[in-house]
Amino acid sequence: MPSCGPFGERTGSGRGARDYSSISHGTNTLAPHRKGEFSLIIALDILKWPGINQAFLVSLIATLAMTFGAIFYGKRRPIGTPYSWGESMLASVYVFAVMFIAYGVVPDRFIQHADKELEWNKQKLLFGPFDIFKDQPQGGWFPFTISYQEVRDIVVVLIHAVFFALQVWAWIVWQNRGKKKASSTEVETSTYGRPLVKKA
Repeated sequence: MPSCGPFGERTGSGRGARDYSSISHGTNTLAPHRKGEFSLIIALDILKWPGINQAFLVSLIATLAMTFGAIFYGKRRPIGTPYSWGESMLASVYVFAVMFIAYGVVPDRFIQHADKELEWNKQKLLFGPFDIFKDQPQGGWFPFTISYQEVRDIVVVLIHAVFFALQVWAWIVWQNRGKKKASSTEVETSTYGRPLVKKA
Protein backbone atom coordinates (compact mmCIF):
# COMPACT_ATOMS: atom_id res chain seq x y z
CA MET A 1 0.00 0.00 0.00
CA PRO A 2 1.52 3.39 -0.92
CA SER A 3 2.45 5.85 1.81
CA CYS A 4 3.24 9.58 1.92
CA GLY A 5 6.77 10.87 1.33
CA PRO A 6 8.50 13.71 3.17
CA PHE A 7 6.83 16.33 0.95
CA GLY A 8 3.35 14.83 0.92
CA GLU A 9 3.95 12.82 -2.26
CA ARG A 10 3.17 9.15 -2.62
CA THR A 11 5.86 6.56 -2.17
CA GLY A 12 5.95 2.82 -2.42
CA SER A 13 4.80 0.53 -5.18
CA GLY A 14 2.24 1.26 -7.80
CA ARG A 15 1.84 3.49 -10.79
CA GLY A 16 3.40 6.92 -10.41
CA ALA A 17 5.21 5.98 -7.19
CA ARG A 18 8.32 7.93 -6.19
CA ASP A 19 11.60 6.50 -4.92
CA TYR A 20 13.23 8.51 -2.13
CA SER A 21 15.89 5.97 -1.30
CA SER A 22 18.67 8.27 -2.55
CA ILE A 23 17.80 11.19 -0.23
CA SER A 24 20.34 11.95 2.49
CA HIS A 25 20.17 14.58 5.21
CA GLY A 26 22.17 17.75 4.68
CA THR A 27 22.67 17.26 0.94
CA ASN A 28 20.95 18.12 -2.29
CA THR A 29 20.01 14.96 -4.14
CA LEU A 30 18.39 14.19 -7.47
CA ALA A 31 15.66 11.68 -6.74
CA PRO A 32 14.20 9.69 -9.66
CA HIS A 33 10.45 9.95 -10.17
CA ARG A 34 9.73 8.10 -13.36
CA LYS A 35 11.91 6.95 -16.14
CA GLY A 36 13.72 9.98 -17.52
CA GLU A 37 12.18 12.36 -14.94
CA PHE A 38 14.09 13.94 -12.04
CA SER A 39 13.41 16.66 -9.47
CA LEU A 40 15.76 18.45 -7.07
CA ILE A 41 14.93 17.72 -3.44
CA ILE A 42 16.57 19.76 -0.66
CA ALA A 43 16.87 17.80 2.57
CA LEU A 44 18.52 19.98 5.24
CA ASP A 45 18.16 19.08 8.90
CA ILE A 46 18.49 22.52 10.51
CA LEU A 47 17.76 21.06 13.95
CA LYS A 48 21.35 19.76 13.96
CA TRP A 49 22.69 23.32 14.04
CA PRO A 50 23.76 24.73 17.46
CA GLY A 51 20.87 26.47 19.18
CA ILE A 52 18.38 25.64 16.43
CA ASN A 53 15.86 23.61 18.36
CA GLN A 54 12.12 24.19 18.29
CA ALA A 55 11.47 23.69 22.01
CA PHE A 56 14.47 25.81 23.02
CA LEU A 57 13.59 28.66 20.66
CA VAL A 58 9.89 28.68 21.58
CA SER A 59 10.63 28.80 25.33
CA LEU A 60 13.29 31.50 24.82
CA ILE A 61 11.01 33.69 22.70
CA ALA A 62 8.12 33.15 25.13
CA THR A 63 10.26 34.29 28.08
CA LEU A 64 11.44 37.44 26.31
CA ALA A 65 7.95 38.27 25.02
CA MET A 66 6.35 37.85 28.46
CA THR A 67 9.06 39.95 30.13
CA PHE A 68 8.86 42.86 27.70
CA GLY A 69 5.08 42.51 27.64
CA ALA A 70 5.00 43.20 31.39
CA ILE A 71 7.16 46.30 30.87
CA PHE A 72 4.83 47.52 28.14
CA TYR A 73 1.80 46.96 30.39
CA GLY A 74 3.48 48.81 33.26
CA LYS A 75 4.07 51.89 31.14
CA ARG A 76 0.41 51.99 30.13
CA ARG A 77 -0.97 51.45 33.65
CA PRO A 78 -1.54 54.70 35.58
CA ILE A 79 0.76 55.19 38.57
CA GLY A 80 -0.91 54.55 41.92
CA THR A 81 -3.79 52.51 40.53
CA PRO A 82 -4.85 50.02 43.26
CA TYR A 83 -4.77 46.30 42.53
CA SER A 84 -7.75 44.07 43.15
CA TRP A 85 -7.38 40.62 44.72
CA GLY A 86 -7.84 38.94 41.34
CA GLU A 87 -5.28 41.18 39.63
CA SER A 88 -2.73 40.44 42.35
CA MET A 89 -3.21 36.68 41.99
CA LEU A 90 -3.01 36.87 38.21
CA ALA A 91 0.15 38.98 38.38
CA SER A 92 1.82 36.52 40.79
CA VAL A 93 0.98 33.56 38.55
CA TYR A 94 2.28 35.48 35.53
CA VAL A 95 5.61 36.30 37.22
CA PHE A 96 5.99 32.71 38.46
CA ALA A 97 5.37 31.40 34.92
CA VAL A 98 8.00 33.73 33.46
CA MET A 99 10.59 32.67 36.05
CA PHE A 100 9.70 28.98 35.66
CA ILE A 101 10.21 29.11 31.89
CA ALA A 102 13.35 31.26 32.13
CA TYR A 103 15.18 29.26 34.82
CA GLY A 104 13.66 25.83 34.25
CA VAL A 105 12.46 25.19 30.72
CA VAL A 106 14.96 27.18 28.64
CA PRO A 107 18.13 25.70 30.24
CA ASP A 108 16.66 22.20 30.23
CA ARG A 109 15.73 22.39 26.55
CA PHE A 110 19.24 23.56 25.67
CA ILE A 111 20.78 20.70 27.68
CA GLN A 112 18.56 18.18 25.90
CA HIS A 113 19.44 19.72 22.53
CA ALA A 114 23.18 19.69 23.29
CA ASP A 115 23.15 16.10 24.60
CA LYS A 116 20.93 14.40 22.05
CA GLU A 117 21.25 16.41 18.82
CA LEU A 118 24.62 18.17 19.05
CA GLU A 119 26.19 15.25 20.97
CA TRP A 120 28.19 17.51 23.27
CA ASN A 121 29.63 14.89 25.64
CA LYS A 122 32.85 14.09 27.50
CA GLN A 123 34.31 12.23 24.55
CA LYS A 124 33.98 15.23 22.22
CA LEU A 125 36.95 17.48 23.01
CA LEU A 126 37.17 21.18 22.29
CA PHE A 127 40.33 22.25 20.49
CA GLY A 128 39.03 25.63 19.31
CA PRO A 129 40.26 27.63 16.32
CA PHE A 130 43.95 27.05 15.53
CA ASP A 131 44.03 24.44 18.33
CA ILE A 132 44.30 27.12 21.03
CA PHE A 133 42.44 24.87 23.53
CA LYS A 134 44.22 21.67 22.55
CA ASP A 135 45.37 19.98 25.73
CA GLN A 136 48.88 18.70 26.45
CA PRO A 137 48.02 14.96 26.28
CA GLN A 138 46.79 15.57 22.71
CA GLY A 139 49.99 17.40 21.74
CA GLY A 140 48.82 20.94 22.48
CA TRP A 141 49.86 23.53 25.04
CA PHE A 142 46.64 24.05 27.02
CA PRO A 143 47.10 22.87 30.64
CA PHE A 144 43.79 20.99 30.96
CA THR A 145 41.24 19.21 28.81
CA ILE A 146 38.00 20.90 27.78
CA SER A 147 35.16 18.82 26.44
CA TYR A 148 31.96 20.02 24.82
CA GLN A 149 30.09 18.97 27.95
CA GLU A 150 31.84 21.80 29.82
CA VAL A 151 30.91 24.16 26.99
CA ARG A 152 27.29 23.09 27.41
CA ASP A 153 27.42 23.80 31.15
CA ILE A 154 29.00 27.23 30.58
CA VAL A 155 26.22 28.13 28.13
CA VAL A 156 23.61 27.08 30.70
CA VAL A 157 25.24 29.28 33.36
CA LEU A 158 25.26 32.20 30.91
CA ILE A 159 21.55 31.63 30.20
CA HIS A 160 20.80 31.91 33.93
CA ALA A 161 23.00 35.01 34.28
CA VAL A 162 21.35 36.79 31.34
CA PHE A 163 17.84 36.05 32.59
CA PHE A 164 18.75 37.15 36.12
CA ALA A 165 20.11 40.46 34.79
CA LEU A 166 16.98 40.87 32.66
CA GLN A 167 14.79 40.17 35.69
CA VAL A 168 16.58 42.80 37.82
CA TRP A 169 16.32 45.31 34.97
CA ALA A 170 12.58 44.62 34.64
CA TRP A 171 12.10 45.23 38.38
CA ILE A 172 13.97 48.53 38.18
CA VAL A 173 11.97 49.70 35.18
CA TRP A 174 8.69 48.71 36.87
CA GLN A 175 9.52 50.51 40.13
CA ASN A 176 10.72 53.67 38.36
CA ARG A 177 7.94 53.90 35.81
CA GLY A 178 6.31 57.31 35.67
CA LYS A 179 9.12 59.02 37.54
CA LYS A 180 10.64 62.07 35.88
CA LYS A 181 14.22 63.10 36.25
CA ALA A 182 14.62 66.14 38.46
CA SER A 183 16.02 69.12 36.61
CA SER A 184 18.43 71.50 38.32
CA THR A 185 16.76 74.50 36.60
CA GLU A 186 13.34 73.82 38.15
CA VAL A 187 12.25 76.27 40.85
CA GLU A 188 10.51 74.96 43.95
CA THR A 189 6.88 76.00 44.13
CA SER A 190 4.45 76.47 46.99
CA THR A 191 1.16 74.62 47.48
CA TYR A 192 -0.49 77.38 45.40
CA GLY A 193 1.89 76.87 42.51
CA ARG A 194 3.88 80.05 43.08
CA PRO A 195 7.69 79.92 42.85
CA LEU A 196 9.54 80.09 46.13
CA VAL A 197 12.50 82.48 45.99
CA LYS A 198 14.91 82.90 48.89
CA LYS A 199 15.52 86.48 50.03
CA ALA A 200 19.09 87.73 49.91
